[in-house]
Amino acid sequence: MTGKNDESLDQFIGAAGDALGLKIDPAWKPAVRTHLQATLQHGAMVAAFALPDDAEPAPVFEA
Repeated sequence: MTGKNDESLDQFIGAAGDALGLKIDPAWKPAVRTHLQATLQHGAMVAAFALPDDAEPAPVFEA
């Protein structure tokens, strides 16, 4: 969804809110859109980062 216009993001926000049973106050929609745009940009950067085929996930250490 990166690069989509505001109308597409507003439609997505509305559909996601409906699916989750959330009523999103129209006054909050610009802030929700801004955070969604930032999240989508971060996701696109992660997805674009090439990893070698032999890359392994980091081990998990628990105390």
